[in-house]
Amino acid sequence: MFHKEGYRIIAFTAILLIAINIISYLSINTYWIKFSILVVSIIILLLILQFFRNPKRLTEPNDATIVSPVDGKVVVIEEVFEKEYFKDKRLQVSIFMSPINVHVTRHPMGGKVKYSKYHPGKFLVAWHPKSSEENERTTVVVENSAVGEILYRQIAGALAKRIVNYAKEGQEVLQGSDSGFIKFGSRVDVFLPLNTKIEVELQDKVKGGVSVIANLNR
Repeated sequence: MFHKEGYRIIAFTAILLIAINIISYLSINTYWIKFSILVVSIIILLLILQFFRNPKRLTEPNDATIVSPVDGKVVVIEEVFEKEYFKDKRLQVSIFMSPINVHVTRHPMGGKVKYSKYHPGKFLVAWHPKSSEENERTTVVVENSAVGEILYRQIAGALAKRIVNYAKEGQEVLQGSDSGFIKFGSRVDVFLPLNTKIEVELQDKVKGGVSVIANLNR
């Protein structure tokens, strides 16, 4: 199963590679060159297909837990001052996605979307300390009665040139449901209340919509 954001790119890539191989078959007489072009074409297509894959994830809804919004590795767990929306201290959990990770973004918590905003910006590498504030990004805040408000931020990286965000203010969303897509490598930051119990550690690998990253059961 592939994400809808990849349909056009997959189709365009497949058509282009087929055309290249037809031309090479008709115009090149050297067998090993034609075979090499075919192998490279297959590898390129497989890379595109794996990038846009959208595996089904069974999220067990729980208003008091926060699930990872993306697949990747936990690279930041720290107390920070969140400047854009809360304007106070929060616990930040950041997850870095490599190009081989699934790049679907999922709602880490069910509830009502209170805030959704796109910010144009730079394309610093995703692990750069200032990428959360200076890179192209989207910020989404979801609220429910058990947790209150949490914020998550999709951040473009050096390769990511497009962020897709489906969250709209006033929309009711389900935990683990599709909230967007980041094309070609990036990271997502989650900002949580200070009394949150973090359930992951640095360098942990997490799965979007499945791995519990925080628990607000008190």
